[in-house]
Amino acid sequence: MVRQLKSRDQEVRAHEQAHRSAAGTLAQGTQYSYQRGPDGQRYAVGGEVSIDTGKVAGDPQATINKARTIITAALAPAQPSAQDRMVAAQAQQMLLKAQAELSRQDKRLQAYQQAGAPDDSGTAKGLHLQA
Repeated sequence: MVRQLKSRDQEVRAHEQAHRSAAGTLAQGTQYSYQRGPDGQRYAVGGEVSIDTGKVAGDPQATINKARTIITAALAPAQPSAQDRMVAAQAQQMLLKAQAELSRQDKRLQAYQQAGAPDDSGTAKGLHLQA
């Protein structure tokens, strides 16, 4: 029994460490659930890493980067759990929405520039002034 608990403890800790390492600064903490063995020691039998999964307001590119990190972190363990795969799927949806928003922003910028807005050099495109 103790051998099984030690093995499970190592497995749980390695699993959560994989999440933490891949999440980097998005990881906010780790919680373990324990079981006391017949030897009186506590062994981790479950765990959870809290990860900031919110989008970055007003910055779709940052949200895309964040979503990619979340996906990597969720799938980092050798054997991702069902919960891990669900988090990865949610992050994939966040990534797709952010990509769509970035695309809309790019199209608006292109339309603005084509309508005669100044380009990076300060020169207006498509406008001709007559004296």
